Amino acid sequence: MDWKAEIDAAAARIKGHVVETPVMISDRLWDRPVELKLEQVQHTGSFKARGAFNTLLSQEVPSGGVVAASGGNHGAAVAFAAQALGHHARIFVPEIAGPAKIALIERTGADLTVVPGEYADALDMAQRYEAEQAAMQIHAYDAVPTVAGQGTLMREWEAQGLQADTVLVAVGGGGLIAGALAWTQGARKIVAVEPMSCNALHAAMEAGKPVDVPVSGVAANALGARRIGSICFDLAQRHNTEVALVPDGAILQAQKDLWYAHRQLVEPAGAAALAALQWGAYVPQPDERVAVLVCGGNIAPDPLTA
Repeated sequence: MDWKAEIDAAAARIKGHVVETPVMISDRLWDRPVELKLEQVQHTGSFKARGAFNTLLSQEVPSGGVVAASGGNHGAAVAFAAQALGHHARIFVPEIAGPAKIALIERTGADLTVVPGEYADALDMAQRYEAEQAAMQIHAYDAVPTVAGQGTLMREWEAQGLQADTVLVAVGGGGLIAGALAWTQGARKIVAVEPMSCNALHAAMEAGKPVDVPVSGVAANALGARRIGSICFDLAQRHNTEVALVPDGAILQAQKDLWYAHRQLVEPAGAAALAALQWGAYVPQPDERVAVLVCGGNIAPDPLTA
């Protein structure tokens, strides 16, 4: 597949529908300057709007509308994009999505079903709905339009002057890092970061194939995929992608540091990549230039909810 062409087309398609998110250099988060891309200011608070808009704008939406399963961020993005483009959306989320993300989806006007269990349980129900209602499924991470849409983030960052040799990216189901790998094609080192308590890519790389993993921890409602996507796994294998694992405590500390140093309010998943650098799960060479992708800002509980 010509991923560069797919991502170029996606960027043209979604232009005007998504935010060009800012970048900054920080000298307060680590022992030397690190570049950040602040994707938590994207529509609905995460990078997911990119893949959602690309999917809806690249395909004909059936009369049954669209359906998506999500830990929260993807569902909010699909609901937002569907509303913007005039389509009906039905979103299934697990209970662990939490009240803040559930409320975010509800504000879009989408039909929402909260499912007992975790993301995989919500996906099962979404797939049944897809078959029964002839709706279009927008997969959270394991579909070409989704990955191409997420790949526009790295394309955009490079156009903004990214200088880093290495970019750290948090991984759940793998759509975001798959997009980064698909765009860079080995020209930069992309390091995957996962919580120790939900590490689908690490387990797949160890096993040589995607396998089921247990899901828990502070970032489970964003990074808690039970099994890594096949697109991500194939790209990660091809580029021999390194995976760094971080404990919940390091993630929570990075989350606090982003707030105290720069008043950037992010959810645990959004701080996971920084945690790998601070905690030492990834140790760069002395002259290695490093960048961190801050991917989500839907903190729970919502700090402005009365």
